[in-house]
This record gives sequence, C-alpha cells and structure tokens, in this order.
Amino acid sequence: MLPGVGQLPAIKESRQIPERTVHQDSSHSKRILVVDDHPIVRLGIRQLIDTEMGLGVIGEADSAHMALALAADSKPDVVLVDLSLLESSGLSLVRQLRESAPHSYVLVLSMHDETRFAERALRAGARGYIMKQEAITGLVHAIRVVLSGRIYVSEQVAQGLLEQVGNPERFLAGSLKVLSDRELEVFELIGRGESTAAIARCLAVSVKTVETYRANIKTKFNLKDGTDLVRYATSWAEHF
Repeated sequence: MLPGVGQLPAIKESRQIPERTVHQDSSHSKRILVVDDHPIVRLGIRQLIDTEMGLGVIGEADSAHMALALAADSKPDVVLVDLSLLESSGLSLVRQLRESAPHSYVLVLSMHDETRFAERALRAGARGYIMKQEAITGLVHAIRVVLSGRIYVSEQVAQGLLEQVGNPERFLAGSLKVLSDRELEVFELIGRGESTAAIARCLAVSVKTVETYRANIKTKFNLKDGTDLVRYATSWAEHF
C-alpha cells in the first residue's frame, strides 16, 4: 500500500546569475544544488526553498559540467535536476551524479511528462520526480520526502509502477522501452509537433544528430518514412 500521496516505500542582488553560482549559508542544515538552464527558473526555485526552515540553496548551475563540479565541491544533500540542459541530457547527469556524488540525493524537477520520464529517471538513479507545474505547492514536500530516504513520485506514477510489478507483460507490449533516453526525448518532441531544427535547439545538438535519432526510431519501430514517424509519434502523444 502507498504510505501517502506522492510517496513510495524506499525502493530504494539583483545581479544576473552566472552559469555557476555558489551560495554559502551556515544557518541552513540541508544543502540544495539547483541545476537548470534558465536563470529565472533557478532564481524562483532558490527564493522558494530559502524561505523554508532547515533548507537552503548553496549552488546553481546551468550545465552538467558545472553541476558535477559543484556537487564535488559543496557536497549538497539534494541536487535538483532539470532534464533539459545545455549540451547534455538531464538523464545522463543523473547517472553521472549517482557515480560521482553518491552522498547526494537527486530529485528531478522537469517540464517533461512524468508518465513518460519518471521511471527512466528513477532507473538512472534519481530518488524522485516532480513536474515543474507542481513546484510551487509540492517541491518543498518532495525535497523533504527525498531527504527522509524515501522516493517521491506523484500518486499517478506510483500506481503505474505498482501495476507494472503486478502485470509486467501489459506494459512491455508496444512500449517505448526499445528507445534510448535521448531517442525518447526526440520522439516526444516529434509528437508535440516540433520540427527537426526546433528539436535540435531544444536539446542543444546538431540537426544532423536529430536526423540520426529519427532514423534510429524509424528502424526500431519499423516505420516506412518520416511521415509515418510523425503520425505515430503524434498519435502516441495524443493518447498518452
């Protein structure tokens, strides 16, 4: 049974913010590192967290490289990671943090649909997943759940994970498990109607790289051409 909404048993001043920023405040007992490529988002998260007793943002980064350096230097208790970063995949960063910063819990805070990415984030090593639109009311609670040693996901995701345990064949059939993490990101963006150039900008990769991902997806799904890929991705996005 679920212990409560959003929880699973532990299955396990005004200056422009630079790409790497460190804040030291000894009055806070739990140290939070924020990794997001939008300065205004980092600022909002920091203001939200710094108003909470016992929590404080001690660093900010807009790239995986800076996040790994700050995690090594400041040893945060929790690293908040967005899945869309400059020149990197957030999922890749989660895996890297699991290896290089085992002392830190990782909580993914992302605009990406949790039903498509939460399980992958947990498998990569994250201890929780929360959508950005839930941040104002749910982020602090999610951080405290993760700090307690439990895993945080929404009730919907928790139910889906439990159903997979009870009926794995249902979820394996016709799933996207054949896709890599990056291919899934591309597939979702295709389903949302984004062009190849727009996807390249969003993921900070070249157009040629996106075309390679598109070709791989078509091969894995045995799709005839780009039109079939767009149709399939759009249909999947509409139903899931």
